[in-house]
Formats: sequence, C-alpha cells, structure tokens
Amino acid sequence: MSEQSAKPYLIRAICEWCGDNGLTPYLAVKVNAQTRVPAAYVKNGEIVLNVSTGATRRLTINNHHVQFTARFNGVSQEVSVPIAAVSGIFAKETGYGFAFSVPTDPAASLDVATAPTETTPPSSPSSDDKPRRRPKHLQVVK
Repeated sequence: MSEQSAKPYLIRAICEWCGDNGLTPYLAVKVNAQTRVPAAYVKNGEIVLNVSTGATRRLTINNHHVQFTARFNGVSQEVSVPIAAVSGIFAKETGYGFAFSVPTDPAASLDVATAPTETTPPSSPSSDDKPRRRPKHLQVVK
C-alpha cells in the first residue's frame, strides 16, 4: 500500500486555521492542462485564488482536486485545480502558510519545445511594417 501525500491535508488545515483566525486563505497555483481557472487572470503560468468561505461557493478540497465556484469580475465560474498543481497555501494578512514543489510535466514541455512554428512569407517592406522605435528608458547620469 502506497503512502498518501500530506499536501491535501495541509491545504485543508491552513484553510481551516485561516477561517478560525479571521484570515483570508490564498491558494497559489501553477496552471497546467488539467487546471480549470479563468485564463484572463493567469500571469506567467500562475494564478493566486482567494479560497475563503466568503469568496467561494461549494468549496471542496479532496485528495485529488480543489473545486469551487467563484465570481470573477462579476461572472460566476467553476474552478477546478488538481492538488499536484497547488504551489502554496497562505494567509493573505500574515503570509503564514506552506509552499509546495510542483512537478513539471516533461511530456508537455517537450511538446511545446518541438511544436512547429508558423512562418510567414517575406513581404515587400513598406513604411507601415517598420517597428516603432521606443524612446530610450535608460539615461546616462554623470
């Protein structure tokens, strides 16, 4: 018999501890193909979710997934996060919590790295196709 991960138990414990102490539990998630979250709020492949009882409906944290319904910009959406994608759980106000290692999916990384890239045929250069020059943001100070 294999030993179960302590990760879902720690996530549930920190959520309960936050609730008992009037703190807001935040869940840090590495987004992958199995993660169902609003894509508009994902930055650098990560998202941080407020999982407090006031921010979620039907919050379920089992040994495989964290699932709930929440409003994002006024729109109710279903969220489903595999436990393996959770990179941390912490209290917003104090920062107390746990960070977890998230395994990378080598097969998915290989697919992205070896995917063919689309090339467009070269077109005749025109003045509209030139990239705009950005002003320099660094300045030499003597």
